[in-house]
Amino acid sequence: MGAEKIKCVVWDLDNTLWDGVLLEDADVKLKAHTRDVIEHFDRVGILQSVSSKNDFDTAKAKLEEFGLWDYFIYPQINWNAKSEAVKEIAKCINIGINTLAFVDDQAFEREEVSFACPDVLCIDSAEMEQIPKMERLIPKYVTTDSKNRRKMYQNDIARNQAEKEFVGTKEAFLAGLQMKFSICSAREEDLQRAEELTVRTHQLNSTGYVYSYDELKQMISDDRFDVLVTRLEDKFGVYGTIGLAVVEKQRPDLWRLNLLLMSCRVMSKGVGNVLMNYIINCARDAGAALEAQFVPTNKNRMMYITYKFNGFHEKETGETVLMEADMSYERKLPDYIDLKIERN
Repeated sequence: MGAEKIKCVVWDLDNTLWDGVLLEDADVKLKAHTRDVIEHFDRVGILQSVSSKNDFDTAKAKLEEFGLWDYFIYPQINWNAKSEAVKEIAKCINIGINTLAFVDDQAFEREEVSFACPDVLCIDSAEMEQIPKMERLIPKYVTTDSKNRRKMYQNDIARNQAEKEFVGTKEAFLAGLQMKFSICSAREEDLQRAEELTVRTHQLNSTGYVYSYDELKQMISDDRFDVLVTRLEDKFGVYGTIGLAVVEKQRPDLWRLNLLLMSCRVMSKGVGNVLMNYIINCARDAGAALEAQFVPTNKNRMMYITYKFNGFHEKETGETVLMEADMSYERKLPDYIDLKIERN
């Protein structure tokens, strides 16, 4: 398997996005292809940020003047090492550092980042026009969620700030979000995003299996399988399609959950538990036992905890752990989430 696709491009400013050094010349001009490249990555769903040794307010004002400030999330404009900035951006977005690209005109800065963060793709800004043509920066699909990705992350920033300022319990904060959670039978138009989720999601992913568009298409036309996608919105805006489950009805009395995943962006919202418990209740209503596959990775410990928390126990161990749900009681779904079911 090749290197992972890039999820975020981190830009230097001076002599990278614009010609000149801002603190020496307030009248810097954008380089020829800067705007086109930034707008292109925004359209295809590749996030963007900034790592620049500069005065924050001065740089922000210049980017606002150019109409570019809103394209960047978690910008790091300070005097720290750029490797530290890159690490902070990856942490804030909650993505692997091996999915970041760093663009700078100075060989020294690229070397500093490469040494401290060898998994980061470092690019000379002289290649600006060619960057969108690099294989790792060409998404396999561009979905509606891709096009809205930056806005979704900006909504997350607003949510996180509101949570920091909230006085009260976690449950009270979640109740105040006015969450609307939809569980839907996947349709053909959902499958590009469903495949993308299997590729992009690592932490809240029960197996790490990557299902192709064609595999998913075959499953949605097979009565033995239920392929479910989930969507979430709240008072801050839409999250888009953020979850996927693949249920195989092996026998009338035995269902198996082959895959359950949730976008890391909703890790703290409790909706992974809602989807899992909805599936348990469906199996229970059908008179079926429910097993679930779990493949441990170095990133998905949280999913194992989620299974245990929701009444699963280990039935078989090995490289793939087979877990079984306690079906003796109906799962109660939280009343602070407005749940909508759209099933075939």
